[in-house]
Amino acid sequence: MIEIAEEVQDALRGSGPVVALETTLVAHGFPSGVGAGVALDAERRVRRAGAVPATVGVLDGRVRVGLLERELERFAHAGSEARKVGPRDLAACAVQRALGATTVGGTLMISRLAGIRFLATGGVGGVHRGWQTQPDISADIAELARTPALVVSSGVKSLLDTSATAEVLESLGIPVAGFRTNELPLFYAAAGGPPASARLETADEAAALAAGHWRLGGRGLLVANPPVESVADLEPLIEQGLAEARRRGVGGQAVTPFVLSFLHERSGGRTLDANRRLIADNAGLAAEIAVAHAQLARAVGHRL
Repeated sequence: MIEIAEEVQDALRGSGPVVALETTLVAHGFPSGVGAGVALDAERRVRRAGAVPATVGVLDGRVRVGLLERELERFAHAGSEARKVGPRDLAACAVQRALGATTVGGTLMISRLAGIRFLATGGVGGVHRGWQTQPDISADIAELARTPALVVSSGVKSLLDTSATAEVLESLGIPVAGFRTNELPLFYAAAGGPPASARLETADEAAALAAGHWRLGGRGLLVANPPVESVADLEPLIEQGLAEARRRGVGGQAVTPFVLSFLHERSGGRTLDANRRLIADNAGLAAEIAVAHAQLARAVGHRL
């Protein structure tokens, strides 16, 4: 059920650097048609750093690892018509031959099966606000806890309870290392989040941390890369977006794309521009770390 592009296979066979990328942001994170350009920007940043991009999605009855530009366009133009595919949804989506945009959790599951150790995204899922009355925790976290992979993101998604998410990550033994920061970024804002469990200054240091974590039996780890430019005064808009979602009866997997669209519109496009930039920046950093890890493995003479 999994089809890996030849370029990705060649890199994996040679223990070369590969970075997985998700497709939910292509279909659901941006206005119709825009997401393909975002995905291509991320892939270019991965290649520029010396790694191979492996964008994951479900189409034509197969889970595909490594997509062509025309296939990315299918996801971008499908928008909400594409299924949002987490770990539980992968088999059903493939068997039913639906178009499926993989979440971070779905992409991590396929990365584990394919042997890919690095992934980049905008923000990972986590504990939703209001969890005290209606528990809602993204499958991204559970999949990160079982997958030996390093994920680069700008923290967790902006509509989540960041502090509660940080507590769950700690409970699951998932390190949250800040890249040149001492705290977990708040997606659109560089500062104001809970403390990171470690601070990293270079890609080499991140690669060494990952290698050590995996050698000690650890699984997933998160490298939090703060956005270059913060978008100020978004919290009232986020609360408004969540309230509007509740008013319209939007729930489950539909909440995130709804609130993102709300923010893009009400911020005058500021969040859209910021989101696009941080996705590309995170892809570039993930590739730098993947390259550093491959070099470290070659130096010691075995797979780390």
